[in-house]
Amino acid sequence: MDHDALFGFPPITRLHQDRTRKIHTILNPGAPLQPSGLGAAADYSLAHHTLEGAESAARSGERDTFDWYTANPHVGAATSFTPTVLGPRVIVTPDLTALPRSPISETPYYVLGPGAAPAPVSLRTLAADAFATADATGFGALLAAHAVVVVLLRTKQLGQTLDSWTITRLPGTVFLDHVADPAVLGRDLIHEAGHNWLNDAIAATGSKFGDQVEFHSPWKQSMRPAFGFLHACWAFPLTMIYTARALEHTEGDVRRFLAAYLDQQRAQLAATAADHPRALELVSDEDLRERLATVHQQALTL
Repeated sequence: MDHDALFGFPPITRLHQDRTRKIHTILNPGAPLQPSGLGAAADYSLAHHTLEGAESAARSGERDTFDWYTANPHVGAATSFTPTVLGPRVIVTPDLTALPRSPISETPYYVLGPGAAPAPVSLRTLAADAFATADATGFGALLAAHAVVVVLLRTKQLGQTLDSWTITRLPGTVFLDHVADPAVLGRDLIHEAGHNWLNDAIAATGSKFGDQVEFHSPWKQSMRPAFGFLHACWAFPLTMIYTARALEHTEGDVRRFLAAYLDQQRAQLAATAADHPRALELVSDEDLRERLATVHQQALTL
């Protein structure tokens, strides 16, 4: 299965269209849906920023802000997109001390709104180069649909711990530390976009995982429910496949860094070989199950 076919999952396309329409109906009942012209994936991601921002404004009684969101269903992003080989992306570098946390989650996040501004040119160029690197290694379809909004966090040095995450309420958005190299940022974009893809795939297929069955995660060094275990066994293999391809075009410290990463991931993934087929038995959708198995098996051969 080639990567365009792997990531082009029809249930996800339908999910994006349906949820975008529902959000628009909630915020603008009776008004016709006005696509941004940037594609269904971008509209889907931006609609969730609009919904999150409008809900927050409504809870805090900020009427002007609420009105801004309802009048700007694409959160004004069309004026601040960064062009990339995969189409326009939103690249931002917010004040990290001001990132909110939801009452139901300690994970910090950022919502596009009236005060949003593009990242500095140097970081937008870094991100655009990372998208190009990922696209050249076969991951364009994944990032095109699942990394629309890129929130760049802390600037770090090669070898330091790089934190990154996604949150389910803002699909298509990724939060990432970064170093000054597009090959490394490309790896982390793929990892987080992979999580966004799988969250959408699980929702689109109505898949349900209980917490009763757990599997050992070598990445967390703990037992994890099937949901978390399968997420890790999807996102890390994607970065392994990418890294193996990117190594052909890197040199020096970056090459040594990526080679060490791939070696580390080989050992960790091997520890999941026995449990992964058992976890896949809990995935009711055959097509999704096949895609998860394909990536895991491919990474095991690296």
